[in-house]
Parts: sequence; C-alpha cells; structure tokens
Amino acid sequence: MAALISASRADDCPYEVALVVSNREDAAGIEVAKAESIPAFVIPSKGLARDKHDSLVSELLGAHDIDFVALAGYMRILTPTFVLQWQGRMLNIHPSLLPDYKGLDTHARALADRQSHAGCSVHLVTAELDDGPVLGQTRVAILPGDTPETLAARVRIAEHQLYPRILSQWVMREAVSGRISADGSS
Repeated sequence: MAALISASRADDCPYEVALVVSNREDAAGIEVAKAESIPAFVIPSKGLARDKHDSLVSELLGAHDIDFVALAGYMRILTPTFVLQWQGRMLNIHPSLLPDYKGLDTHARALADRQSHAGCSVHLVTAELDDGPVLGQTRVAILPGDTPETLAARVRIAEHQLYPRILSQWVMREAVSGRISADGSS
C-alpha cells in the first residue's frame, strides 16, 4: 500500500489513492494512509459472515466514489458477488509467478521445488483464487542459501516497483477505452 501511495504522489500518476480499507486493525496500510491524510477504515471480518463483510466494504467504496480497487496484502477471500461488482476494476499483487504457487506459502514452495526464480504477479481479481488474467510479472532470482524470509524480502522490492506501474497502465487503459471519464466517474 505504501508503494502505491508513494507512486500516486508523482505529477504524472493517473491514479489517486482515495481510500484505504482493511479487515485488520493492525494492518500497516492503515497507519500509512492516516499519516498521508488518506481516509482509512477498518471493517473487522471476525464474527461477520463473508457476504455481510463484503457488503459493508462495498458500501464504503460506493460512498467514496471509488473507481478501482487495488488489493495489497488483503488476506481474505472475497465473495463472488463482490468480485463480480468490481470485475475488470480490481487488481491484486501476488508473490509468485502465476499461475505457479497460487495461495499461501509461495516462497517456501518455490524453494522446496528448487526453482531458479520466484517473483511477483499483478492480476485482475476473479472469483477463483489468484486465477485472474496476469497483467504483469517480475522475476526474482533464487540465491543459494535463500530462506522463505530472504526471498520474500527481495520479492517485496519487486512488488513495490511492479504494482504501481501496472496499476497506472491499467487505469490509463481503462480511461482511454472510455470506461471512466476524466473526472473519475464511471
């Protein structure tokens, strides 16, 4: 989230981070958003039915006239209804070279399989976990002696470079195709 916010401050960036939402109070993105004077909300998911939680998030996004959703560390599976509502307008960053290593423990799995490279992917979100069309990827070499933690640290650097670039390209593509107007309305 911090990388997306930082990139959005550039004069030529086509997107603005207008809202940050998390289901966890301890999410680092909430504190970063507050420090940057970006509205930030926590909608705890514990004890809420998945559809109720997603409905509350959807209401919040609508109240803030959000055009795109960029998931960054949002470790919760979204309902098909929510995903359909944001189809083509919701992106996610995943710490593997999709379609390899969907889900969790991506770095440990790549190491266990003795891969030469790991990496990250930005993809459109679909109802299937980590299965949407890949919009961009960055490969990261696996070094001798790597652990899941050391590999994750290097992949995170790649994520911070890849995600803002791909989000910018996607927002511009959608604006050019006429899906959003210059004032941000759909």
